Amino acid sequence: MVKENYGYLPEERPTTGKLLLYALQQVIVMFPATITVALITGFQVSTTIFASGLATLCFIFITGKKIPLYYGSSFAYLSAVASMAMAEGTEEQLASWQSTGILPTELISKAQFGIIMSGFVSIAAGLLVRKFGKDTIEKILPPSITGPISMIIGLTLAGNALSDAIPAQTGAYANAWVVVSLVTLLSTIFYSKYLKGFLGQIPLLLGAATGSLCAALFYLIGGADYNLFRSISDEALNSLWSVGPFAIPAFSLPKFSLTSLVAIMPIAIATIPESTAHMYQLDIYVDDVAKKKGKEVGYSLIDLLDKNLIGDGLCDMISGFVGGPAGTNYGENISTMAITKVFSVPVLMVASVIAMIVSCFTPLIKAIYGIPLAVIGGLEVYLFGAIAAQGIAIMIDKKVDMFSSKNIAVIASIMVVGLGGQYAFGGNIPFFGFSIPCVAGASIFGIALNALLSIGETKE
Repeated sequence: MVKENYGYLPEERPTTGKLLLYALQQVIVMFPATITVALITGFQVSTTIFASGLATLCFIFITGKKIPLYYGSSFAYLSAVASMAMAEGTEEQLASWQSTGILPTELISKAQFGIIMSGFVSIAAGLLVRKFGKDTIEKILPPSITGPISMIIGLTLAGNALSDAIPAQTGAYANAWVVVSLVTLLSTIFYSKYLKGFLGQIPLLLGAATGSLCAALFYLIGGADYNLFRSISDEALNSLWSVGPFAIPAFSLPKFSLTSLVAIMPIAIATIPESTAHMYQLDIYVDDVAKKKGKEVGYSLIDLLDKNLIGDGLCDMISGFVGGPAGTNYGENISTMAITKVFSVPVLMVASVIAMIVSCFTPLIKAIYGIPLAVIGGLEVYLFGAIAAQGIAIMIDKKVDMFSSKNIAVIASIMVVGLGGQYAFGGNIPFFGFSIPCVAGASIFGIALNALLSIGETKE
C-alpha cells in the first residue's frame, strides 16, 4: 500500500511551519555533542556552533544537495588537540586555558592548521573510493585498525574525565562537586537507556540540565560557598563585533605548526569508517521511505560515498579555517531522521542557518560557559568510555578474527603504543628527536604494520 505522506525524501520540502520545526529539532539534537567538544577542547563555543552550521551548508552544496547529513564536532580529535596544546603551549597559555576554559587564540590557530590538513585525509579516501570502489577503504583501514584506534582515543582521555569529575581538594565544596558529577553521569546513562523517541536522542542535553539543576540546588541551600557555576568575561569570548545581546563569533586564522600536523592530521583515519557506516545506514532508511511512498529517489546514496568523504574533508577545512574543531557527520541527526522519516535536505539547510544565527546570541553562549566543570566531568566519563566501547563494537560487528596472529599483532601494537604513550610520556612519545602524539603514533604504526604483514597474504 502506497503511503504518499510517509515522511520526506531528500529532495522533498515540508511546508514552512513544519520545515522550521524539523530544522529546530535537528539543531537541538546536534547541540549537546557539538558544544561539549568545544567546552572540553577549549575552542570558542560560538565559533564552534557557527562552524558546524557553515560546514553543513557547504557540505550540502558540495554533494549536490543529495545527501541529508549534518556536520558537527567530532570527539575523535579531543586527545590530539589536548596533546598539541600541552606540547606547544607556554605555562602562561596553559594557565589561561585552565582558568577561563578557553584555549588562547595562538593555540587555537595552531590547532586549526592540523584540522585543515586532516581534511586531505578524508579527501584522499574519497578519491580512492571513486577510483577503486567502496571496498578500498576496508583494505587500507580494516576494523582491526579502526577498532583499537577508537578505543585508545577514548581511553587516553580517561584521566581528563576523572580530573574534571573529581576535584583535587577535599571538604564540603569538593563533596558537592562529586555529587553533581555522579548525578550528571547516572542521569545521562538512565536517559540514554530508558527514554524513547526524540528525548532518547538528546541524553547529553538532558543529563547536563539535570546536573546543572543539582548544582543550582547546592547553591540555593549552601550559598556562595557551594557555587559550582562558572562565569566568562566578554574579553574571554573575544568576539569580533557586538551590539546588545548579539556578537560576531571569534574567528581566527590558522598558523603553521608541525606538532599540530603530526598530532591532528592522522586522526581523520578514525572518522572515515564512521562516516562510511553512516552512509550505509542512510541508504537503507531513505530507500525504505521511498518504497513506502511508492517513489524512487533516482540515485543510490551509497554510490555517493566518494562525494560524502570528499565533502567531509572539505568541511574539516572550512571549519578549521574559521576556528572551529574538526568534525564528522552526526549519527544523532541520522537517528532523528530515521525516527521522524524526515530526510529532507531543505530541512538541514535551514537547520544550518539557525545554528549560525544562534552562535551570535551572547547570553546563550555565556550560559553554556557557566555550566559547572563537575557537570562536564560527569558527561566526559560517559562519553569517553562510549568512544572506547565503540571501538570494541566495530571489531565485533565486522567479526574481526581474534585468533589471527596478524590481527593480534596490529591490535596489540596500537593499544600499547597509544596507552603507553599517554601514561608513560604524558601523551607525546619521544621518537628520534621528535615528540609524537600517542594516538597519531599508534595509528601510523598500526597502518604500517598491517600493510607489512599483508604482503603476500591470500584472502579466502
